[in-house]
Amino acid sequence: MSHQLRYTVNCSLLFTELPLLERPAAAQRAGFSAVEFWWPFVEAVPPDRQVDAFVNAVTDAGVQLTGLNFFAGDMPGGDRGLVSWPKRSGEFRDNVDVTVGIGERLGTQGFNALYGNRVDGATEQEQDDVAVENLGLAAQAAARIGATVLVEPVSGAPRYPLKLAADALKVIDRVQAPNIGLLADLYHLAVNGDDVDRVIAEHTDRVAHVQIADNPGRNEPGTGTLPLDHQLSALEANGYAGWVGLEYKPSTTTETSFGWLPFERR
Repeated sequence: MSHQLRYTVNCSLLFTELPLLERPAAAQRAGFSAVEFWWPFVEAVPPDRQVDAFVNAVTDAGVQLTGLNFFAGDMPGGDRGLVSWPKRSGEFRDNVDVTVGIGERLGTQGFNALYGNRVDGATEQEQDDVAVENLGLAAQAAARIGATVLVEPVSGAPRYPLKLAADALKVIDRVQAPNIGLLADLYHLAVNGDDVDRVIAEHTDRVAHVQIADNPGRNEPGTGTLPLDHQLSALEANGYAGWVGLEYKPSTTTETSFGWLPFERR
């Protein structure tokens, strides 16, 4: 990889052979100084002792928590966020304070607000209006600690309406908060058929976080055909100076899946 961007390890997809609270230390031992997680608890408002245990695991490992997802429902069961889900809007709002509270303790700068699938019993207009309201509230909360809310196009979820960068940017434009930006997952965008090079050329200034995996397979860079190094270099040339989240499924073990990245670049 020829660019100089910094990497953060997504410990919800990597190091899954270890218990969750042991993963930050494993990332540190592998040479990384930063980690990110999806929502690491079962419910929207977990017990304080669970939150403390998570915060301590990150702190004790000596790594930075660069990113955290808001509670997104039952991800293994197919949920992809509560932001646009009218019946669960209250749950999302209750979760915002917990999430931002963790971020305040760990210096986290990015919070991914998964938009949510289309649901029966609500019109698309109703869902989109609820989403804009919820994203506005989340952005206000994140602004208190100088952090950003992220909106992400996602693949592999047929009822998730944000497929392309343009879909997410349209939502972001409606929210009109200064601290809300695009999460450009180069894997999801490619799978959904977006013109990733054009997105980078035209919208790097809107990109608040980047994640990568190769395609096909969503495994580590070098296992597929995506021009990730070229795209990361283009992002950097256009002024992107944020983190690059390694959000891939290791094709073998987590350790060997870092073979593409020299130790000194981690």
